Amino acid sequence: MSGNLDRLRKGERCWAAEVILRAGGLILLDGCYRAGLLAQSLINKSLPNQATPGEFAVCAMTFLMLTCGIALTVEGPGLFRHVPIPAHSAYFPRK
Repeated sequence: MSGNLDRLRKGERCWAAEVILRAGGLILLDGCYRAGLLAQSLINKSLPNQATPGEFAVCAMTFLMLTCGIALTVEGPGLFRHVPIPAHSAYFPRK
């Protein structure tokens, strides 16, 4: 597994990684759609009041699946690409 991750960090193209990661992104987006429908049905059934912890959890799960699904679908294995940090970076100073 380490060898495959090293190849992704270097930015080498691998069609299997492209297909698997982008398909995973599409699956997450489908789950997001279904969780959004569930959240809408939960919200429409109840009277106007504060959100219950269950409704909040469903909405948080929908948001996380949306962001992860879009990232995987658009970028794919490029998410694992190594980005060098400049020597003069204020946020990550070199020791």
